Amino acid sequence: MIASFFSSTGALADLIPHFRGREAQVKMAEAVDLAIKKKSSLVVEAETGTGKTFAYLAPSLLNLDKSLGQKLIISTGSKALQEQLYLKDLPLLLKATHFTGVSTLLKGRSNYLCTERLNRYMLETRFKQPNLHTELVTIKDWSVSTATGDIAEVDNLPEDALIIPSITSTNDNCLGRECPSYEDCFVVKARNKAMDADVIVINHHLFFADLAVKETGFGKLIPEADTYIFDEAHQLPDIASQYFGEVLSSKQLTELAKEIDFVYRTELKEAKQMAKAAEQLRAASLDFRLAFAMEKGSGSWRDKSKDRAMQMHVTRLRQVLIFLKQVVTERLGKSEVLDHAFEKINQYSLLFERLNNVHESGFSYWYECTKQHFSLNITPLSVATRFQVECQKKQASWIFTSATLSVKGEFKHFTQLLGLTNSDCLQLNSPFDYAKQSLFVVPRLLPEPGTPGLAIKLVEALSPVIKASKGRCFFLCTSHSMMNQLAQAFRESLTLPVLLQGEKSKQALLDEFITHGNALLVATGSFWEGVDVRGQTLSCVIIDKIPFASPEEPLLKARMEDAELKGGDPFFDVQLPQAVITLKQGVGRLIRAEQDKGVLIVCDTRLVSRKYGNLFLNSLPCMPRTRDLNKAIDFLTLID
Repeated sequence: MIASFFSSTGALADLIPHFRGREAQVKMAEAVDLAIKKKSSLVVEAETGTGKTFAYLAPSLLNLDKSLGQKLIISTGSKALQEQLYLKDLPLLLKATHFTGVSTLLKGRSNYLCTERLNRYMLETRFKQPNLHTELVTIKDWSVSTATGDIAEVDNLPEDALIIPSITSTNDNCLGRECPSYEDCFVVKARNKAMDADVIVINHHLFFADLAVKETGFGKLIPEADTYIFDEAHQLPDIASQYFGEVLSSKQLTELAKEIDFVYRTELKEAKQMAKAAEQLRAASLDFRLAFAMEKGSGSWRDKSKDRAMQMHVTRLRQVLIFLKQVVTERLGKSEVLDHAFEKINQYSLLFERLNNVHESGFSYWYECTKQHFSLNITPLSVATRFQVECQKKQASWIFTSATLSVKGEFKHFTQLLGLTNSDCLQLNSPFDYAKQSLFVVPRLLPEPGTPGLAIKLVEALSPVIKASKGRCFFLCTSHSMMNQLAQAFRESLTLPVLLQGEKSKQALLDEFITHGNALLVATGSFWEGVDVRGQTLSCVIIDKIPFASPEEPLLKARMEDAELKGGDPFFDVQLPQAVITLKQGVGRLIRAEQDKGVLIVCDTRLVSRKYGNLFLNSLPCMPRTRDLNKAIDFLTLID
């Protein structure tokens, strides 16, 4: 039945002109179908071009019986894929499978407008921050007409706009049923719709947030399902670690201080001591941040908390929280907002004590600093047991898929992290003809990563290649520092448009890249994955170096230390597999369709000079290789 669905005379062919099923796609669909019928778990690496989205959607919808109350949950690693899946792929498959149930899209609460916080924010900032007036007016006008409250609907508002945290809610500042706007809450409406739907499209963060809420015993965000599908599953272990851990940040503390001050100014104007306590909390949080004595970065809280100066700030913050609790206790019952703040004072105080009990084994205690804020974190080193407990609670099928799950053909690194050692595993190669469609270059004579002046050397060596490509190039970096240096140097040396991540939203940059048709996009982080630019608009992908995560990154460092204690090799068991998977994601940006052609350049001679380089090379698609940039120029000049 599944094979016929993907045949030239099947349901998809009736809806998609010139559709033809791919062998790997059918194989994956049959494996998913079997896993759903057996209620077992399946891990599938489906390389770019396999058509994995249709391969898991078709059997999952064909097996879903809404008359029995069955539900399907599909979780993605990014909001971009979540929206593409819900708006583009799912409607087509619903039609092809004749599934008539209800489907819905559900995001985390920070994606939805909070009308209560918007109204409060407009009162607080009308005169203090006139530069935000335009954004506020735009959002206020949109809020009157929106049916969903999804911030993504607001035109020309960057994803990282500073105003967004002030007009959306968090678990910490949400008033719940006590909120005056509860009946009109967009988050509540979206969650209620999800509870009643048959097919729910979420993201990984929301899935784990739901587990965290269920653990408290105070409800749930998504319903139980019969089938769970995780696309971009390579992201799951790190996201799971975040949610199975705990965090206390200066943002939480300063937001708490602002709420208490707001109550003083609007409801309890006689309670001057309360305003004083709130100001003490704000000041103590600021001083705590300054005590880290760094611009930004992260490190071991176990080590840092031993400093005498830091111990003084720990004591001070503890005393301020005790004083704040005493002051607020005297006024309980006089304000709903204040009563809610009292609960948070208790919560933060208990968490602060746990974060300072740094001797519990099996956890990483770490801190992270941005320019203005800090966070203290406790994160489990392994989530395998916890995740398996969740899987076993539900009589369901579990499907995990991504284009990058294996390392040199083995799934051990991924399955051990999530405790999926008994899962069936399937690896499906791309149908693309990389031998004809691509060229892989590791240039000669480039300095090793970390060499002073490397950015200038890269610009000198690669400018001719980018010109030959007529722009149409992604330059993917492993750090913001290198990204900014390269962008500045390329802007000085090229006449082509040079786009830089961070100057606009991700989608706006992609739209501009495609519109120009001859641009160079210099990016990091989010552009390594989840970006689909087809055709010759993207003909060259350059990667600055092997994407090793810093061994000082706290969670990675703790995992490496744990591997060493267990007699393993921290570099080969932890750091290396993660870098292989990340590199495969970056490489996957180049060839996205059967007609695509392009050049991949990795500017890291360690791929050929170090023994571990073979692990990377043998994990990548079989592309023709060269060390001569002139051959890359020749290849690119032949592309239309």
